[in-house]
Amino acid sequence: MAERAARGRWLKEYWDSTIGKKIVVALTGIFLALYVVLHALGNLKAFQGPGNGDPAIDRYAHWLRTLGGPALPHYGFLWAFRTLLIAALILHIVAITQLTRRNRAARPAGHRDAQRIQRSLSSRTMMLTGILVLAFLVFHILQFTSRTIQITPIASGTVYANLYDAFQKWYFVLLYVAAVAALGFHLRHAIWSIFQTGGWDKPNRNPTIRRFATTLAVSVTVAFAAVPIAFWSDILPTPPAREATLAQRAP
Repeated sequence: MAERAARGRWLKEYWDSTIGKKIVVALTGIFLALYVVLHALGNLKAFQGPGNGDPAIDRYAHWLRTLGGPALPHYGFLWAFRTLLIAALILHIVAITQLTRRNRAARPAGHRDAQRIQRSLSSRTMMLTGILVLAFLVFHILQFTSRTIQITPIASGTVYANLYDAFQKWYFVLLYVAAVAALGFHLRHAIWSIFQTGGWDKPNRNPTIRRFATTLAVSVTVAFAAVPIAFWSDILPTPPAREATLAQRAP
């Protein structure tokens, strides 16, 4: 019992310390950034097209749902991974919020009115882009995961058709492109901050780190934005089921 209590105190002391919170932000940030990159790569499977009624992105989604089977139940791996993502996101948000409050409380009177040192746009807008990305994430889950928002037809297992229908609406295209632009700004500074927290930033390394952060953020933004734009501009073809429906409606 004493050993367990000591371990609990160590974890609490670590969480209560500023450096502990910064490390939690960095570690959860790495995990979330890796997920964002993998998600962007998975979305690009839409560019393999409708596949004569068997789209590659639908097969990829089915693989995710059945990954680990038969040892794991249907959706088992997916829900385990989602649980980790939610836990990482909550820790990330709570730690950042507490660090922000601690920093503000530590400032002397009048410090907020002092002229700020030169910072990048992604750094200055970090809190704003974080809130925008979080709000968009909730909307995205309600639209494509829980299928609560069904302005356009959304069905289970038909990812390509779901995307096609949603991104025939210009306002969804605009919303998603704006959201991933905010994500790109947030990701750029987040990557830079991870290197800073880890103590890997040095004057001779900083230009390379900045280029890496910018390249990765731009690549993720372009990858995410390319899919809605491609559907809306008819670069990606209509799913066969939709083609048959449109043919029936034609005079």
